Amino acid sequence: MSALTEDELDLVRASFRDFALAGQEGAQMFYDRLFAIAPPLRRLFPADMQEQCAKLMSMLGAIVAQLHDHAALRPLVGDLARRHVAYGARPEHYAAIGDALLWTLERRLGPVFTAAHAAAWQRAYAALSGTMVEEAAAA
Repeated sequence: MSALTEDELDLVRASFRDFALAGQEGAQMFYDRLFAIAPPLRRLFPADMQEQCAKLMSMLGAIVAQLHDHAALRPLVGDLARRHVAYGARPEHYAAIGDALLWTLERRLGPVFTAAHAAAWQRAYAALSGTMVEEAAAA
């Protein structure tokens, strides 16, 4: 997992704090977008999305909090990857998830989500999704 710069970490943390204020609404927006751009992924999720939305926000919070500490983050991401494999997730799904995440952050945060924020999130997500694919393959 490649290290983010301090500036990138600050941008991801600040934008996540703002996004987290939306709570369930932001998470639901993410899932609505994900299922719109990748309808086959809907079958991987429970019918009642309320708990799933809470899990998403909790998981994102835990990951963002550990982005600076790869030793702590890798087991967390590995566990998530193994759970995703058990649910039927495949490596190609991560592109749609990343697209939905960035789209949601941009729409939810509006003009405060700058190109620099987007680039920092893209870099963080690329590292995380790459690690998840590696961990899933090793499972």
